[in-house]
Order: sequence, then structure tokens, then C-alpha cells
Amino acid sequence: MLDDEKIIQAEKNVKSYFKEGLLKNKTPDENIINILIKNSEESIKVADFLDKNKMSSLWVIVCSYYAMYYMANAILYKMGYKVGDRISHKVTSDALIVFIRNKLEQKYLADFEEAKEEALDVTKLKANDLGESFEFERIKRSKFQYNMTESVKTSKARTSLDRSKRFLFEIEKLLLE
Repeated sequence: MLDDEKIIQAEKNVKSYFKEGLLKNKTPDENIINILIKNSEESIKVADFLDKNKMSSLWVIVCSYYAMYYMANAILYKMGYKVGDRISHKVTSDALIVFIRNKLEQKYLADFEEAKEEALDVTKLKANDLGESFEFERIKRSKFQYNMTESVKTSKARTSLDRSKRFLFEIEKLLLE
């Protein structure tokens, strides 16, 4: 769950993102919203396919997260907020906390945050996108790739996929408002 400290920090971050141009007010464009929704749908379909065919736990996690990420950006865009290219995962996460918190159960925001961390950890995107040290991420990735049994990886992948589907369902309801 989100604690008060995390909410306060997200609010500070969002103010900073506006000043730095990482988050902008933008008139909603249905074409862009539809593209983001389509990307989300494609990502969850790929995650489902990979899971059902037992092809790659790693990419089930990544695709599940990206389904959430695209849908999160769709709802933010519909509300009039455009996330920029730099540190977009962190900006999206904080913007969700600030702008969607009262419309969405906190557990779904926590699910998004956890999915983001898992996906970015296992793909090393966090090191590139969020400025974490390479060594820190190398150790995490190594743990996932080499030190987890396949059953643990599969379990984590299934959790990510289920979490993503619940999140998408809830955000889709907000998009219809």
C-alpha cells in the first residue's frame, strides 16, 4: 500500500516534472489514447501467449508490466497529462499516485509500482531509465536469471500477468467515465 511519505514524495516529484518538462498538460487526443490502449492490449496478449506456451517467464513479466504502463499512460493522457521520454516509468508511476489515487483503489497503484520494479529490474531498464548503478542492477538481474528456479520464475510471471489483468480492468473502467 502507499504510505503518506510516498504520496508526499510523488506530489513533490510531479511538481518538479512539470518544471523540467517531463510531464506536460496536453489536450487529450483520442488517436493517441487509442494507440496506447492498443499497445496495452498487444502487450497483454503477448504475455498471455508466452505464459500459455511456457516460453519465457522473464518476458511474461516484462510484457505484463508494459500492458500496465501503456494503459496508465492512456488514462493520464485522457486526463490531460502527457508523460515525456526521459525517466518515463518513474514519471508515470508518480503521476498515477498524484492524479489517479482517489479514483483507483490503492492496491492497484501498489500493483503498478511493484510490477514496474520487477519488470525494470529483470530487464536492466531501471539502470538505464532511472539512473541506478549498473552493479546494483547486474546483481538483481543475475539473481532472477541464474539463481531462481524455473518454478519460482513461473510463479512470479503468473503473478505479474494476473496483477496486470486486474490493473487493466480497473483502468479501463476509468477510461469509460
